[in-house]
Amino acid sequence: MESMKLGKHIHVSCAIIEREECFLAVQRSARMCHPLKWEFPGGKIEPGESPETCLKREIQEELGMNVRIEKPLRPLTHAYETFSITLYPFQCRIQSGSLILHEHRAFKWLTPARLQPLEWADADQPVLEAYLENVSNRWTEQRQKEVGKCRY
Repeated sequence: MESMKLGKHIHVSCAIIEREECFLAVQRSARMCHPLKWEFPGGKIEPGESPETCLKREIQEELGMNVRIEKPLRPLTHAYETFSITLYPFQCRIQSGSLILHEHRAFKWLTPARLQPLEWADADQPVLEAYLENVSNRWTEQRQKEVGKCRY
């Protein structure tokens, strides 16, 4: 990891939402920081809030869904030019609600093989790589070919 730059440090929870053999990616709007980049949904952890509580709140606010957290993944820190960010990723499943974009421009349900070609936010890239490494044991290349496109 490159040395941390001076500036603000923020803590953010993010959800890797799984549905059948697909995973959710959302695209930042044109008016957001890092416009039009793809990311895992989530948001800033408020003072006194746990990463898990933050994640559930943010997913409800941003996507109109309730999620069940299934597994925490290793937190990862990334330094941008003017600030640094620690992401707390969680594997999740939809518990209730329908996907409605309140802040993002677009969304895609993708197989692991189709996540990587998207232009990801720099901080989300190592989360994506760690996640893909984690799920590669569950998914054979043949199974990914069988699944092909997601139906969502």
